[in-house]
Amino acid sequence: MFQRIEMRLSGSGGQGVILAAIIFADAAIEYGLNAIQTQSYGPEARGGASKSEVIISKDEIKYPKVINCNILLALTQKSYDKYVATLDKNGILVVDKSVNVNEDVSYKVYKIPIIETAKNKIGTHMVANIVSVGALYALLEDGVIDMKAIKKSISERVPPGTIDKNISAFEEGIKLIKG
Repeated sequence: MFQRIEMRLSGSGGQGVILAAIIFADAAIEYGLNAIQTQSYGPEARGGASKSEVIISKDEIKYPKVINCNILLALTQKSYDKYVATLDKNGILVVDKSVNVNEDVSYKVYKIPIIETAKNKIGTHMVANIVSVGALYALLEDGVIDMKAIKKSISERVPPGTIDKNISAFEEGIKLIKG
């Protein structure tokens, strides 16, 4: 039964991992849970390292940083190389299919076409972060966050003219995991 989840979302600047983590935190709070989101990124506006963390808990959160990373998203090789060692041995690794991973590990690995799905199914790489949100959502235990809460968070955080496109991206991300 879910008690606490610690996620680290990583990629390069411009890929929207910070927005993705904010969406999860907003949705968790909307659903009545405790959540905190933190972020860091390199000095480059685009292309530099980017990391965002979100902790979702039924209990009070006493420290804002991820200590026991249950879920790691890595959209680039650099982010995978930098953060994979922080993933709990029983955790879940989600990477774009372009990332080379060591598959001789104890954690569960999902190597899926996140960026390709955004480009080919939605028509733009700009929604790869929301495809990621869908994939990560599909991996959470049932009932951690309500579907309505996460769709509401997406709708409130993306530009108004792109809501339908982003909801479609979210649904495509779920399909990458659940088929």
